Amino acid sequence: MGDLLLVRHGETEWSRSGQHTSWTDLPLTRAGEEQAKSLAPLLSGRTFSLALTSPLHRAARTAELAGVARAVPDPDLHEWDYGGYEGVTTVEIHRTRPDWSLWTDGVPPGPDGHPGESPAEVGARADRVLSRVAAALAEGDVILVAHGHFLRVVTARRLGLAPADGRLFQLATGTVSRLSTEHGRPVVAEWNTRP
Repeated sequence: MGDLLLVRHGETEWSRSGQHTSWTDLPLTRAGEEQAKSLAPLLSGRTFSLALTSPLHRAARTAELAGVARAVPDPDLHEWDYGGYEGVTTVEIHRTRPDWSLWTDGVPPGPDGHPGESPAEVGARADRVLSRVAAALAEGDVILVAHGHFLRVVTARRLGLAPADGRLFQLATGTVSRLSTEHGRPVVAEWNTRP
């Protein structure tokens, strides 16, 4: 059984400012590009039976700069749809909803085509991704290059936890994390690794 490597894309202007970023397809900052390039030594020497990336530019560019060859875009690796909270920081949300949590409360609807997603809906996408990569994991390592909140939900689901338990796994930009197995059960082997 191979390992599941999770790469969060490099820094963008909004990830630096803490703004929720799902469908807004921002480029990597200069620092984000350097973060992505710095991941190449952590990934070199590995052969991936499958490499998937979010279709958004920031993730695809991170994969390219990190040297992830033949990464295939997968729409299910898209970031959580933040609906009406797109571009808004948690600090701003807390001004009117002091107890709000993405993990338990979800988001209000946004503009047409962006109704927002609940934790359960993001969990369903994560489950589809995990089903898709299962056969490839039997052949070797798999790498997913995507977004913070989505990869946190993937982690929770891989470990048999509820989607909302993704809140337990803080994930920094420009990092590699590795889910492996121990005695046949999924475990966190490395988290937020940088060179």
